[in-house]
Amino acid sequence: MKNKIKKIARESLDAEKKFFDADENIESIGKVVSMLIRCVEDGGKVLVFGNGGSAADSQHMAAEFVVRFEKERAAFPCIALTTDTSILTAASNDYSFDDVFARQVEALAGPKDAVVAISTSGNSGNVINGALAAKGKKASVIALTGNGGGRLAEKADISVIVDEEMTARIQEIHVTVIHIICKMVEEALSL
Repeated sequence: MKNKIKKIARESLDAEKKFFDADENIESIGKVVSMLIRCVEDGGKVLVFGNGGSAADSQHMAAEFVVRFEKERAAFPCIALTTDTSILTAASNDYSFDDVFARQVEALAGPKDAVVAISTSGNSGNVINGALAAKGKKASVIALTGNGGGRLAEKADISVIVDEEMTARIQEIHVTVIHIICKMVEEALSL
């Protein structure tokens, strides 16, 4: 068991090293940070969504923005679109599950806002539809994805693509990317 645990940890560390050693990934994260700083400075809000583990990552990011990451500071406007069960079930029932995020984006997004769409495959229909709805509302679209980016990466203004196939590795790197984003946005806006 000890060797298996070490093997899994090594796989995770190797995937993170590979991702963060690539200059294009660092540049993409920097662009995301700049876009989110601009969004908050301009009075916009951040809308975040995804399915499963990516839904949890959405809620995690929203909590770090609204409450705080490491510093005492004013709250940043951020909403995880994965938390309202009444909206999620009504949209799924009355329309389809593919519309659960698009319907919320349609109601909440505007031109000053940024949408963070998270999908490890890059091909989740409801996440893609949410990104398209954001485009229709003139909001900026950021994709956190994996597996070559999928169709979601094509819809985004900025994509952070984790070039891995295993969902667990992609999600682990997404969490680290989210922490980097939260730290850098917080530092820039707490001056």
